Amino acid sequence: MMMSLGLFLFSLPTLAYQELQRRTDYRHAQQARVGARDASQFLGVGDETIALNGSAIAELQDGQASLDQLRDMGASGEAWSLVDGSGRAYGAYVITGLDERHREFHADGTARQIDFGIDLRRVDDSAATAEPLGIASFGLF
Repeated sequence: MMMSLGLFLFSLPTLAYQELQRRTDYRHAQQARVGARDASQFLGVGDETIALNGSAIAELQDGQASLDQLRDMGASGEAWSLVDGSGRAYGAYVITGLDERHREFHADGTARQIDFGIDLRRVDDSAATAEPLGIASFGLF
């Protein structure tokens, strides 16, 4: 498992992302002053976003089914716990966007490759509705 978003596992059998981009904003209010630089006051942490990008190959995984599941999760409006494979908890995230690009098609029109992008935004941790699958869930302990 590379990462879990709620009960969805990012891995080779589902979706394996090739790139993770994380951004954290910090809010500062500014007040103009005469003859000096603006005064600045730190207001706290702002938006925290994560973008996951990758490709699903039809011979290795059912990427369309996984993307459909993520699309349903996003449409629910729920927040989900985000935890990486090493156990690091990132907090609660909502899905704000999902991109699909189908290419290299079979004769029946199904894609051999689906490039995807998933945009996540952190929300208050108490908003998470589903806990991720832990290692104990796989019967390893």
